[in-house]
Amino acid sequence: MNRSNELQSYFPVTLTAAKGAGMTERKSPTAVLREGPRALSDDQVREIEDSALAEVLHVDIDDVIEYVHKDLKSLPDFTTLYRKYLKQRWDVYDLDFSQDKVDWREKMTEEERQSFIAVASGFHHGERQVEIELPVFMIGASEEEKLHIAAQIEDEARHTVFFDRFYREVVGLKGDDIMAVLDASFPWVSETFVAPFGLLAYQADEIRLHPYDERARVRYGTTYFLWIEGVLALSVMKVTLSYARWRGFLPAYYTGFTATCRDESRHVQGGMRYLQDAVRKDPTMINEIHDTLRTILSVSGVVSRRVYYEPLGWTDDEVRVLFFQQLRRKLNDVGIGLSPDLEDLLQKVQPVLAGG
Repeated sequence: MNRSNELQSYFPVTLTAAKGAGMTERKSPTAVLREGPRALSDDQVREIEDSALAEVLHVDIDDVIEYVHKDLKSLPDFTTLYRKYLKQRWDVYDLDFSQDKVDWREKMTEEERQSFIAVASGFHHGERQVEIELPVFMIGASEEEKLHIAAQIEDEARHTVFFDRFYREVVGLKGDDIMAVLDASFPWVSETFVAPFGLLAYQADEIRLHPYDERARVRYGTTYFLWIEGVLALSVMKVTLSYARWRGFLPAYYTGFTATCRDESRHVQGGMRYLQDAVRKDPTMINEIHDTLRTILSVSGVVSRRVYYEPLGWTDDEVRVLFFQQLRRKLNDVGIGLSPDLEDLLQKVQPVLAGG
């Protein structure tokens, strides 16, 4: 077996009868949309939590995304999340992108490459944006929450370097520094990312002026923790990582971005802990969450340049369903309901999958 086939064989596979008894096939990228929530065994949880970086290649991304929701109904405290961070830190420079470079240049089609960059570039810029927007949120936080946020900022720096390496070493973008590579990937960023991050920048400025204004902090938390981290980030991860698993391509990208998803589980759980605590202390804070979601859903519907998901095994409707599934699960798990008008809005814009 050559090195390429050996690497590709590491990706999780699932048995199927569609091609004959005893044959194996990598899971369809969109299979999880129809599977619904899954129950993780104790062994699966240990695999996700304890795997060293080299072992993350064997972990199923759908399990990691499910793991994000595992503790949302009984959210861990910030000190527990900080201890998890200490256990799960990984070195971005341990990744070897040599096989990814071969896959990108010799095996992926031009349509696949363009679609992949269009989806991944939002995350590339998002990681850097959070590096500069999240520190201001620490000012009004508790001391325990500051530990968690400080750890998250270090995570975001690692993720920024991960994408910088991927775009330099695999995609082949040129640049003398990190910002130059970010500038080179910006033409692929869609409004799906520009709109909420523009809103976040505005909200971060509001907190800089009024760092202890809890309503301003809840609005920021809704945009960042709930929508950007809980919906956009996990959806982008699912789209690109399920493609890599399905095709058996990009092993270093799969490893690093799945490890990133494990990091995101702590970020989402910490953010939802903050929002849940804020609503419990002052139930009227739910109005700030609802108003912010109305704004996000309105600006997110503006599109001037379509992202083509089909080369990665997805359709527009399937990606939108994924977004809404992530949103509803976060809110339901932490006990934050939607107002009737938001429920009506979601019912109108959420697609219904054929046969699903």
